[in-house]
Amino acid sequence: MLRSCRTALILLATALALTACGRLTVMPPPDGEPVVLKRAELATTWTDADGGTLTLKQDGTFVADKVCVAVAWEDGLTWSGPGTWGQGSNKKQSLVGVTFDAAHPETGEREPGPYAALRHGKVLKLWVAIGDPDNDYPNCVLTSPAG
Repeated sequence: MLRSCRTALILLATALALTACGRLTVMPPPDGEPVVLKRAELATTWTDADGGTLTLKQDGTFVADKVCVAVAWEDGLTWSGPGTWGQGSNKKQSLVGVTFDAAHPETGEREPGPYAALRHGKVLKLWVAIGDPDNDYPNCVLTSPAG
């Protein structure tokens, strides 16, 4: 009896440990290869899965309409309004940072996490991980047809 209780406790502890390990992983990036984009390729309207849009303009301004964003571990946030954007990159991938003119009403933030650029076939993507990595929230993915 003592041996079966000990075995059960070991199995329970192992199951809990494996479950915890699985919950500490971050959602993988969406399909696509990292890509460096020119400013002209970024200056277009990007659309998320729920129909939110981010229109990046050549002059460094943007207008967002209910676009998904990543802000300080909050999940499912969208944001609307004007602002400015900038482009950075490493040797393999463009990064797009946006700054809204007004703070987000729920978080008080003006700068959500930056979007990283991907190319998947003829589709360009900007994406950022959202939410707490322990909760497996889907990534925020914006798409635009490749030029």
